[in-house]
Amino acid sequence: MNDDRRHLDLAARLALRGLGRVEPNPLVGCVIVRDGRIIGMGHHRRFGGVHAEIDAAEDCWRRGEDPRGATVYVTLEPCNGTGRNPPCSQRLISLGVREVVFACDDPNPLKAGGAKALREAGIAARRSDASPAASGLAAPFLLRLREGRPWVIAKWAQTIDGRIATRTGESKWISNEGSRRRVHQWRARVDAVLTGIGTVIADDPMLTARGVRLRRTASRVVVDSDLDLAPESLLARSAREVPTIVACDRDLASSGFTGGARARLEDAGVCVLGIAPDPAGRGIDLRAMLEQLWRVRGIATVMVEAGPGLLGSLCDADLIDEAVVYVAPMLLGDELAKGVAAGRLAESLSQARRFDLLRTRRVGHDVELTYRRRRETP
Repeated sequence: MNDDRRHLDLAARLALRGLGRVEPNPLVGCVIVRDGRIIGMGHHRRFGGVHAEIDAAEDCWRRGEDPRGATVYVTLEPCNGTGRNPPCSQRLISLGVREVVFACDDPNPLKAGGAKALREAGIAARRSDASPAASGLAAPFLLRLREGRPWVIAKWAQTIDGRIATRTGESKWISNEGSRRRVHQWRARVDAVLTGIGTVIADDPMLTARGVRLRRTASRVVVDSDLDLAPESLLARSAREVPTIVACDRDLASSGFTGGARARLEDAGVCVLGIAPDPAGRGIDLRAMLEQLWRVRGIATVMVEAGPGLLGSLCDADLIDEAVVYVAPMLLGDELAKGVAAGRLAESLSQARRFDLLRTRRVGHDVELTYRRRRETP
């Protein structure tokens, strides 16, 4: 099992190289080992490209090695269905590998069954839970299949005492320059950046990735129930260059009352998206909005950069799947300074949303903490 952990951990690190390039496909990494020696490494590099197992096999051949008789460690069960690539299970059978160890069952019913096909061909195939890093890689893919919505990453910078702004709203800058550069890297890897109209009015942000290598251009999505986005805002003025979506109340999206404002935004290139109202009467239905972003626009990953109101609403609806938190070495000590989330009632600890700590990273004097929502496996 120590070998499982070591090799699957490496496969997980390889898989992360595809972040921002392979979605909506899952991140997958692969390591090929013979007699304890790594003879090939690979990962799924881009959407539509070869799968990790084949990438690793090609690495074997470049090294002058033969994968026949070797053990394959892969973060996801080899696929058993034809899509843009032939089934990896059949390719591994033709390569003559001895054993396949995978960290997660393939959740896609159209592609599952690779382990069974391998066993029927006389190749040992087993799932290993030795590497939590590898087992959790497919979680965003699984969520999209199960819930029909994007994976939601909430990002914020806070003081030691959990404040994201002073009582007057000042927040520039809590985090340091290195942390802010990390945020730009995140923007360059997701499909959309989500914010609220309050943040737009207060900060007039661009929400684009700057100074980093672009892996994809993220759409900007504004939760704006009352359609208050000004055509003079930076978001609207740059909508021809960067896709910009305003999610407003469904009635306002077709009402004659808002026709003039809607026309000015659409003339600027902004897409106005009508969403059903929230059942609890708090603006628009955020889950319905996310489902529409995935179903209609293929948005697979969303990063939230917003104030406590929208973060609180997302938390209340249990729509935060991952949190990236930058903790700065400062203490406000002001009970009226703005907290991370607001508007949710939680009278006991049992009502808290539970997260698991995935990674910690020091960024200068800041600390980057990455959490994942703890959910029961269906």
